Amino acid sequence: MSEFSKSLMVSSSGLRAQAERLRHLSENISNADTPGYRRKMVAFETAFSAGQGVAEVNTSRVRLDKTELERIHDPTHPMADETGHYDGSNVDLIIELADAREAQRSYEANLKMFEQSRKMSSGLMDLLRR
Repeated sequence: MSEFSKSLMVSSSGLRAQAERLRHLSENISNADTPGYRRKMVAFETAFSAGQGVAEVNTSRVRLDKTELERIHDPTHPMADETGHYDGSNVDLIIELADAREAQRSYEANLKMFEQSRKMSSGLMDLLRR
């Protein structure tokens, strides 16, 4: 496997991992007001394939945030208990937006690396044709 192929493989695994992270972040943001919703978190793992000599980025299993759910007082809510409280979500929009920005920038960096590797490979092919 050529070095160009390896670099494309690494950057594409980073693109997939950040895309999955962004998907979970968008789910968290869209469910921020859903009663009982727990924030989804995803971590990254390194997967080394010995046959190809490349370490790729993968996402681990999705974990739910175990922090306590916000207690909201609204006696008119259908899910309220006898004290007039119900469990909200544990999603903090500020944290989700900051994580989304970080994931977006990491995605863009992987995309630039992919494009540069592709351009260098194309340039090498042009030189070899001459």
